Amino acid sequence: MRKGARCINIASAMSSLTLTITKRNQKVLIEMDADRFEKLAADFGFFSKDFLKSLERAEKDVKAGRIRKIQSLRELRQGQAHS
Repeated sequence: MRKGARCINIASAMSSLTLTITKRNQKVLIEMDADRFEKLAADFGFFSKDFLKSLERAEKDVKAGRIRKIQSLRELRQGQAHS
């Protein structure tokens, strides 16, 4: 593990995933094993038909320019309050 990195173990009933999180300046690097991530994602239903359809809709929105850049997730909450 790199200096300044933290490890977090995320576990569900069937799979576990170890994350290594390193913060540098204003960026965060998160590393994980791809195979274990896919198993955990399947446990959470990320490969369900509804989820995959939502990804397709999101890709279409990006291609059509229906996106906005944000600096913080807080902006999403503020945007909903003003809508």
